[in-house]
Amino acid sequence: MSASPVQVKQIDHVTLVVRDVEASRQFYVGLLGMREVARPAFSFDGAWFQAGNTLIHLIKEHDKSGPAGYPVEVLVRSSRNHHFAFQVEDARASAEKLKSLGITLLDDAKLRPDGAVQVFLTDPDHHVVELSSGP
Repeated sequence: MSASPVQVKQIDHVTLVVRDVEASRQFYVGLLGMREVARPAFSFDGAWFQAGNTLIHLIKEHDKSGPAGYPVEVLVRSSRNHHFAFQVEDARASAEKLKSLGITLLDDAKLRPDGAVQVFLTDPDHHVVELSSGP
């Protein structure tokens, strides 16, 4: 078998189009503990957040961006649909903390067949976010 023409190393970032950068800042920094990092001086509003090597790039919805939020053609938000995941120390404990703060979960903490635990919630624009901890 021949070598692939391109060798991907890792995901560099995930970009999300959002309606309200401050509401997203409160979610990703205030709730999930990411830190805001410097962002180039683009001609449009947004913010960048980081946890470990993971970067989230936000673009505030504007006339040349895509629409904010969950894809409108997808009628059901669920754990078996478009989502991205963050690793946490203890997904069960994270779920309990979120519920104690009045955060509605899309799916409560559950055991995956491989022994990992996962919980699902949505950000202010209804992007589905998974929090998982290893087996």
